[in-house]
Amino acid sequence: MFFTFQGRTASCSGDSVTGQNGSTVITAGHCVKYQGAWHTNWIFVPGYDNGNAPYGQWPAVKTLATDQWAASEDMNMDVGLAVVAPQNGRTLSQTVGAQGILFNGGYNKKMYSFGFPAAAPYDGTKLVYCAANTGKDFLLTKDHSMSCNMTGGSSGGPWFQDFDESTGLGTQVSVNSFGYNFLPNTMFGPYFGNEAKAAYDKAQTS
Repeated sequence: MFFTFQGRTASCSGDSVTGQNGSTVITAGHCVKYQGAWHTNWIFVPGYDNGNAPYGQWPAVKTLATDQWAASEDMNMDVGLAVVAPQNGRTLSQTVGAQGILFNGGYNKKMYSFGFPAAAPYDGTKLVYCAANTGKDFLLTKDHSMSCNMTGGSSGGPWFQDFDESTGLGTQVSVNSFGYNFLPNTMFGPYFGNEAKAAYDKAQTS
């Protein structure tokens, strides 16, 4: 996804998830609002591949986040969503499909994380993934933790449990959120609890 932040174009990662509106993208909170301002010109490009947009570009008609992220950018609640407009009479999920989503799914499971890291050594053109058993942040948040060397730009990319490599389907339980500078090659992702579900539910009625 691409958007305008402080007057320049920036990027994050995200994906299409199931929902009654068929038009929901989930990402990190800081991919919709950061440093007190909501991003503008927000566009989702599913299947982005080295500059190509095989499924078109989907502008957001609304972006939202957990109440806690919207109010104070609480790192525990770094979850954002976008509702995108239908194109050619079809919703996003009718066009590209959608991954299942689960709230309050617990900790310490094998998960796969995906994203488009743009900071070195990556350049933002390719989808990258990590797969590892996850733990729980023992420092400042209640986030999941995973061994992963993805960099900036991967923020908002999905974490799946029960992921099937042959079908590409899984159940989404988190998103790429942050890493500690002093703890290299470790990614953290927010726990999808009641707060994330409330934001997801709000997106369905937008």
